[in-house]
Amino acid sequence: MSRTGVSFSQVKEDLMKDEEFKTEYEKLKPRYEIISEIIKARKEQNITQEELAFRTGTQKSNISRLESGNYNPTLNFLFKVARGLGKEIHIELK
Repeated sequence: MSRTGVSFSQVKEDLMKDEEFKTEYEKLKPRYEIISEIIKARKEQNITQEELAFRTGTQKSNISRLESGNYNPTLNFLFKVARGLGKEIHIELK
């Protein structure tokens, strides 16, 4: 199958040349890194958003919003999700 268009990495590289974009990207980077780790762990365990919601004691819609980046979760919520995945969250100040 042939793909057309521009790769995400090329678009990102071009956008990172804009200082304003780069500043905002760096600000949001930790948030999207934790979301990415949650999605990765869920998929590695081969569980659905619904199953993770059950384990976490929340609704599937909350997991869906978290994974889509359309939700600004509390630390407590992130800790609950991590526990639902059998994981821990470690926070580091640099």
